Amino acid sequence: MLAARLHTLGEPMSVDTIDVPVPRPTDVLVRVKACGIVPNMANVINNWPTWYPHQPLPKLPAIFGLDPAGVVEAVGEAVLNTKPGDRVYVSPLRSCGSCQVCRGGELSRCRYFTLNGYFSTSRDGQRIFDLYPYGGFAEYMTAPQYSIVNIPDNMTFEQAGKLGYIGTAYGALKHATAGPGQVALIDGITGTLGVASTLLALASGVSRVLGTGRNEELLKRVKELAPDRIEVMRLGEGSTGEWAKSRTGGEGADFVISALGAKAPVETMLDSMQGVRRGGKVVNVGGVADRLPVDVKWLMDEQVQLIGSNWFTTAQGQEVADMVATGALDLSYLTTKPFPLAEVNEAISGRVTDLDGGFSNYVVIP
Repeated sequence: MLAARLHTLGEPMSVDTIDVPVPRPTDVLVRVKACGIVPNMANVINNWPTWYPHQPLPKLPAIFGLDPAGVVEAVGEAVLNTKPGDRVYVSPLRSCGSCQVCRGGELSRCRYFTLNGYFSTSRDGQRIFDLYPYGGFAEYMTAPQYSIVNIPDNMTFEQAGKLGYIGTAYGALKHATAGPGQVALIDGITGTLGVASTLLALASGVSRVLGTGRNEELLKRVKELAPDRIEVMRLGEGSTGEWAKSRTGGEGADFVISALGAKAPVETMLDSMQGVRRGGKVVNVGGVADRLPVDVKWLMDEQVQLIGSNWFTTAQGQEVADMVATGALDLSYLTTKPFPLAEVNEAISGRVTDLDGGFSNYVVIP
């Protein structure tokens, strides 16, 4: 098969011919039809030691590709519920599978937590990369059966290539206990996580969504998704916290989703946190890289919860796919920009300068 492999950080990937992997008893073999390119991929393969030195990458040469979708080609002898021909999204979340938190279904809390085809949050993550070295920038990949999300016929493979970030937004909303009658404040509403959070919040029954961003044109596009329920403000035109309080009669939003990028100033996040109501929740699902000076007495006095949210469970991914199946979540907002595997480097670099923000969907088609 053909696979795009990174041999040296900062250098282009090369498309190499390697053996098709063979699934182990509890694995599935997936023929990849599309693999989403996340906004941060260029930073991972070019600047990673500088940005997040405590989160290791796989040994090189490595096959990257975080969000693959495709068709099951074969299954191991111990796989019971997945069969050849199934249309699937492969969640990249890998864990040891046998520790206490894994046995409880909380794989993202495992010390071996690793995002296949991307990076690990554990210094022990190389063990996982050794077991599952195949990312989505390849014609075939193996994956554990616990990672499989069945996708409906009305979800294209290209749309499924966005499911990682959509699922991550959904996981954050679960932590926020988003529901009917609430007001949400989404900081970074025009980005990939921000747009997904907005649509999922509306689908969850949230009454109003307040959102901030820097690009005025993208802010207009977000508001057009639901003009009667979405209000937006351009960052730099005032305090986000004060604006959120003014739009809620002084109460503040029921929860804040911080979906800012790695380069965002910590002051921006601190400001948005002040827009939450007493007893509310602030869920960080973004990538702000600098340290955040937190006023813990304010958290105590206001009974505000600050929650870190990392990825989502496979069950939550299935819930998102089921929302698409029923029409509760419409993915037609995505502007798909497909690239063949041979143009994977152009696709990754183009994603960095794309002007469509969270509406853009760059995918590689192996």
